[in-house]
Amino acid sequence: MSMPFYVSPEQMMKDRADYARKGIARGRALVALQTPTALVIVAENPSATLRKVSEIYDRIAFAGVGKYNEFDQLRVAGVRAAELRGYQYSRNDVDARSLANQYAQVLGDVFSTMGPKPLEVELLVAEVGDTPDHDRLFHILYDGTLLDEKRYCVLGGDAEGIAGRMASTYREDLDVAGAVRVAVEALGGPERKVAAADLEVAALVRNGKRRAFTRLSDDVVAQAVA
Repeated sequence: MSMPFYVSPEQMMKDRADYARKGIARGRALVALQTPTALVIVAENPSATLRKVSEIYDRIAFAGVGKYNEFDQLRVAGVRAAELRGYQYSRNDVDARSLANQYAQVLGDVFSTMGPKPLEVELLVAEVGDTPDHDRLFHILYDGTLLDEKRYCVLGGDAEGIAGRMASTYREDLDVAGAVRVAVEALGGPERKVAAADLEVAALVRNGKRRAFTRLSDDVVAQAVA
């Protein structure tokens, strides 16, 4: 009788984490920044039809990196959860913290169970407040780890290098155009220039209205990058 194949739990978790990180690193990164007037999300995305940044609810945005089909399914689930909570209770009861906790639980469950593979995604749930102090940037990793970020947040491949460049150029008094420029410079680095046509840029504007999500047009992005 042959002995069953055994892998220690530590090795199994390490292998699953390495698999997820490699899949995420193959994708393109994105950066979210706080400004006095808005939360700005800048993503490398050469596709004109597939979106990495979307609206979840009134003042909440969703962004994902990694495998598109996986994070888009999570986006749809988040929209449904937000709409259901807002319908059952109140629109004011829908917040980024509760959505981020739900995403973290889903990703953690998939990562730790004996499924075929973990999800190859990192998620951002952002909520704009009445003041920058009330903004929320929740970064959810592939294993369900939930990070509460401040000032700026980097997701995807080469996150450490991009974050290092952001640390030297980010300022809290940036306007939206300045935030786009800083994000693009950090995404490209000293050896690469990211074209405006390969960018997807959205903002949660601190406008005092119920809905805050807006997409920046190609012309506005090109002018900001130039």
